Amino acid sequence: MSSTGFVGNPGVVGPRGESGEEIFSTFDPNILKRFFAFALPYPGALFRVLLAVSIFVASQVSIPIAIRYAVDSAVGRHQALPLGFVILGFFGLIGVNAVTSFVQEWTAATLAQRVIFDLRRAMFAHLQAVSSSFVEQTHVGRIMSRIQGDVNSLQEFVETSVQAVGDFVLLNGIVVVLLWMDWRLGLLTLTTVPILIVIRALWLPQAKETFRRARDASSIANAALAENINGVRTVQQTRREAFNFRAYEIKARKNLLAQVQAAWTAQIMVPTVDILTGLGQGAVVIAGGWAVASGRLGIGVMIAFIFYVQRFFDPIRTLSQQYTVMQRAMAAGDRIFEVLDIPVKIRDAAGAVDIDGAEPTISFEHVTFGYREGRPILKDICFTAEAHRVIALVGPTGSGKTSIAALIDRFHDVWRGSVRIGGHDVREITQASLGRVVAMVLQEPFLFTGTVFENIRYSSIWADRYDVERAAKAVHAHDFIMALPHGYDTQLEQRGQNLSIGERQLLSFARALVADPKILMLDEATASIDSFTERKIQDALKVLLKGRTCLVIAHRLATIRDADKIIVLRQGEIVEQGTHDQLLEKGGLYAHLYARNYASFDDLAGANDA
Repeated sequence: MSSTGFVGNPGVVGPRGESGEEIFSTFDPNILKRFFAFALPYPGALFRVLLAVSIFVASQVSIPIAIRYAVDSAVGRHQALPLGFVILGFFGLIGVNAVTSFVQEWTAATLAQRVIFDLRRAMFAHLQAVSSSFVEQTHVGRIMSRIQGDVNSLQEFVETSVQAVGDFVLLNGIVVVLLWMDWRLGLLTLTTVPILIVIRALWLPQAKETFRRARDASSIANAALAENINGVRTVQQTRREAFNFRAYEIKARKNLLAQVQAAWTAQIMVPTVDILTGLGQGAVVIAGGWAVASGRLGIGVMIAFIFYVQRFFDPIRTLSQQYTVMQRAMAAGDRIFEVLDIPVKIRDAAGAVDIDGAEPTISFEHVTFGYREGRPILKDICFTAEAHRVIALVGPTGSGKTSIAALIDRFHDVWRGSVRIGGHDVREITQASLGRVVAMVLQEPFLFTGTVFENIRYSSIWADRYDVERAAKAVHAHDFIMALPHGYDTQLEQRGQNLSIGERQLLSFARALVADPKILMLDEATASIDSFTERKIQDALKVLLKGRTCLVIAHRLATIRDADKIIVLRQGEIVEQGTHDQLLEKGGLYAHLYARNYASFDDLAGANDA
């Protein structure tokens, strides 16, 4: 496994050259073993596939033999089998061949779909369990590429590997029959194999480089397309359409040329195999014809040889194609199992306790934490949030406010010290009960595809329509929801794009409130809401926060004036604590920030009161 960083993070191991998506990889039996372990739960399907392949190959090998005896019987050769019996056997073999061909293809496809389903499910479950730092630092496109593109490569491998096994057995069966019928003519037929091996050895290095260039060119063109689509508003605003089109056309044309070259390289082996097939058949016709003329070889054997030579190169062709599929699968498997091997750092400890009945207090005891080793974000943080109080965290960007919230919800574990809720270290609390006790509203609301009703009760599937509507009314979201085409049953587009940013944030508030958490954290949750809507929410929160412990992170200091305690952070350290009035009186960092950036909110509030 490569040491290249999966996410540009030295702490996370990643695949070979993901920017260029290397499609060739050396055969790794460990990857193959781990992959086929997903097929072991389906022994019946495996047995049916192998049985069908065996019978299919046997019928394939037997058909030319039946033709041989049919010809010998027709010409009255000595010791020939009865013609009627041979014809009946021939058509029987044709029927068996057709049935087993369908059975092996259908069973292999069904087995592949089941294996891929289990693999996708395992990846999805694992990605939900790994530390959020991995997901936060990993490009979503790369994760999707592994779940979709790489898994599809493995699916192709499973479906074609059955055919590859059959072709390999068929190839060996044909060789055995050729040598059994006439070893001299059989050896003459096999003289073309070394030629094919040499041609393949010369072709493969160039093919690898050609396919690599094609994959790189495709990635570059797709990246340019995605970037242009995501930034279409900026493109249109700056009138860059024509320039961007020309730039994309250059990349797309390079991709076209690379793909054409790759197609030419891939197809060049087809006429090569056809030429060798023709040479083999020519050798059989000439040498076999001479043997028949001299009486050493029967006409039936001669005809069977021609059929076998034609059939001999078909599995060679498909095995050559399967070799490329196998290499792609090895590279894809490497990347997939690399994801499945990411350690799950956040787990319930043995004997972890539920805290549903605990007091909603929060305490940080000498907490030091960071995302990269040797670069702490929080340094020896100590504070206590008493139950049913509103605590505000303020400070410049990068001072560690959001990190504190993440540690309370145990998205990460501290380096040193402890974070306690209700007197229990969060590392000794079950994650399920922690999720019931703590809720968070983020600055950027995330809504899922579904109805408004489903999104509000996303974390509280037990909630009914009354609970949902009560929470929506509390945050003043009910009126705009009822104005939607189908009210609470209105389907939201991807990430709620058919709502304004403020409306999406109101739904996030309702989602948190319907869960009825004992601890509510607001991470810049009102930053995207206009001042008039925010004032309504502030009024609602005064009622809703009663009986709860609330942690508010805000840059707009005018919104947290009524907090019971304000903690001021700078460069990961607590520099001040107190109420709004106490901190203004001190004249420290908080007073400086308030006077510099937020004093105008007093004027706005006064105007609104008037």
